[in-house]
Amino acid sequence: MRLLLVEDSEKLSAWLAKALQQGGYAVDVVHDGGQADRVLLTETYDAVVLDLELPTLDGLSVLRRLRGRGAATPVLVLTARGGLDDRVAGLNLGADDYLAKPFDLGELIARAKALIRRGKGSAHPVLSACGLELNTLEQTVRRDSVFVELSPTEYRILEYLMHRPRVIVSKRELLEHLYDYNWERHSNVIEAHVSNLRKKLDAALPEPAAVIETMRGRGYRLAPEMDLGFSMDDDLDPDSDPEPEA
Repeated sequence: MRLLLVEDSEKLSAWLAKALQQGGYAVDVVHDGGQADRVLLTETYDAVVLDLELPTLDGLSVLRRLRGRGAATPVLVLTARGGLDDRVAGLNLGADDYLAKPFDLGELIARAKALIRRGKGSAHPVLSACGLELNTLEQTVRRDSVFVELSPTEYRILEYLMHRPRVIVSKRELLEHLYDYNWERHSNVIEAHVSNLRKKLDAALPEPAAVIETMRGRGYRLAPEMDLGFSMDDDLDPDSDPEPEA
């Protein structure tokens, strides 16, 4: 796996690059935004770790140009700007995750791995499955051509499931990959969001037809159109039964 690390501090970037290399990654390092923009025009990466406060061209501009070219490369924003406004700005421009300095090195590596796993789901910006169409660049969702307005969290849950059609995704896996919820591992927040997501997707059709299955004790998965008449056990907690041992 190949990463691009964009960080203006040479000392910090050298430390991060060494740690990432020890984690099994090939790492290219640049120290200013202009250089990063030029490199991203010609090189392909599995993920980008991007600082915001950069010389020549700031990180948000680098991100805006990258997404403007239609590139879906996963981007982890790494910055000393920890305010909510900065997070929202980065995420709205297409950042996949956000980690404020100071940070835990283990968390950085774990998040980079999670982004790469997500990025390998599909290289095309538009995902289609089960009558759903999700545009990862516009972050819009349609069901049978009807626009469905989702919250950011509902969108990320659906995007993760659509990268893995017919694959059962556990609640634990969703919590690990939805960056906002690493601190809520033991809560029932996922069930609430999935329930709301189902209702909004169903409302797009004249007659409700569930598209997200609950696999009791295992997790969730998208249901193929041929299975939409099955009982989905919508109100059951997917973790209410112990998950089978590997």
